[in-house]
Amino acid sequence: MSLISNAELATHFSVQSDVVETLQTLIRFKSVTPAQAGAIDWLESNLSQLGFDCEVFSFNHVTNLIAKITFGDGPIVAFSGHIDVVPAAEGDWRVDPFSGEIVDGNIYGRGAADMKGGVAAMLCATKRFLAQNSNKRGTFYWLITSDEEGEAEYGSLLIAERLAKQGVVLDGCLVGEPTSHLHVGDTIKNGRRGALSARLSIQGKAGHVAYPANTINAAHLSAEVVKRLTAISWHKDEASSATTLQVTGINIANVVDNLVPAQCELTFNVRYSHGYKSKDVKEEIQFALADLASQLTLVWERPCESFYTLHQASNCLLQQLEQAVHEVTGSFPMLSTSGGTSDGRFFANEHTQVIECGVRNHTIHQVNEHVPIADLKTIEQIYLAALRNIFN
Repeated sequence: MSLISNAELATHFSVQSDVVETLQTLIRFKSVTPAQAGAIDWLESNLSQLGFDCEVFSFNHVTNLIAKITFGDGPIVAFSGHIDVVPAAEGDWRVDPFSGEIVDGNIYGRGAADMKGGVAAMLCATKRFLAQNSNKRGTFYWLITSDEEGEAEYGSLLIAERLAKQGVVLDGCLVGEPTSHLHVGDTIKNGRRGALSARLSIQGKAGHVAYPANTINAAHLSAEVVKRLTAISWHKDEASSATTLQVTGINIANVVDNLVPAQCELTFNVRYSHGYKSKDVKEEIQFALADLASQLTLVWERPCESFYTLHQASNCLLQQLEQAVHEVTGSFPMLSTSGGTSDGRFFANEHTQVIECGVRNHTIHQVNEHVPIADLKTIEQIYLAALRNIFN
C-alpha cells in the first residue's frame, strides 16, 4: 500500500487538487444517516460565499439544505444530492473509512462514491462555472439532505414539499448518484423502477397432522400465494425496465412437529417498471389473490414511486447532459432505469425532468469504498459542461 500526497497526485494526473481536497473534507464528516455531522454546515458556508441564498432546516434529526442563485430569466434547474452515508461496518478497511486517504490514485472512505464524490465534483464545477462564465441565464438550486440512505421520510421529500409551498417549479433536476458502470459517463439514469414491499399474514386452522381434513394449513396456503405472486404477468413493462417480484421471507412460528400451523407470515418486494405506479401494482397483486382474501391480511410498506424522463423538444436536460458526457468522454451514455430507488422520485413530475449522473458504483456500500481521482475529475468536467449547456 503506497500513500501519495495530494500534490504528487495532482502532478501525476494533471488535475487541480481542489476536487480531491473537497472530497476528503466531506468524507471526514462522519455523517451516518441521519446525522449531517457538520457536512451541510460546511456546504452552506461554501455556497454562501459563492453568492447562493441558503436555507437550512431540520426535522426529526434530519438536516436539509436549499441553496439558490438566480442569473435572470431562464430554466430553473437543481442539483440534488445527499451527504449521509451507510455505516462503515467492521471489516478489512485499508484505511480509516472516515479519513479520505489516498491509496494508489484512489480516494478511500465511506461515501467516496455514494455520493460525496458527486457532491464534491458538483461543488468544484459550480465554482468554476461561476468564475468562468459571464453570460448566464436561469436559476440554479442546490438541494442536499442527510436522509437518503435511511427511510427518506424527512429529507428530499420535505425539500420538494417546501419548494412547492414556495411556488417553485423545477424544469430539471440533476441527481449526483453513482450511475456509471465501467467508465465514468458510460451510463446515466433517465428514470428508476419503483419499489413496494408488503407483509402478508396468512390465517389457517390448526389441528393434528394426522387429521388434515379438519385443518387449513397456513404453510400450504403460503405455497399457493407464492405460486400466484410469481406467476403475475406484468403486461405494462417496458423492454428496458422489467418488473420483478421477490419473496423475501416466510415465517411459520411452529415448533411442534405434529401440529398443522394456523399462521404464516410472508414478506415480498416488488421492483416495478415505470409503466406502473404503486396503485397499479397493488391492484395486480390483489386481483391475483382475490379468492383467498378472507384468509389474508396484506400490509403495504415503503412505497417508492417509479419515474421516467423522455427527450423533449426544447430545454431538454437529458439532451444537455448527454452532450456534456460526449464533450468530455467522446461517447454518448447509455440510458438506464436499473438499480435501486433514489431521491429523484421526489422531484420527478410531468414538468420536471430528472436525470442521474455520477461516478462508478462498483464499490458503493462496500468495505474499502473508493473513487479513482481520475474518475472524480472526469465527473467534475461533465458537471461543468452540463452547467454551461443548461445556464449559458
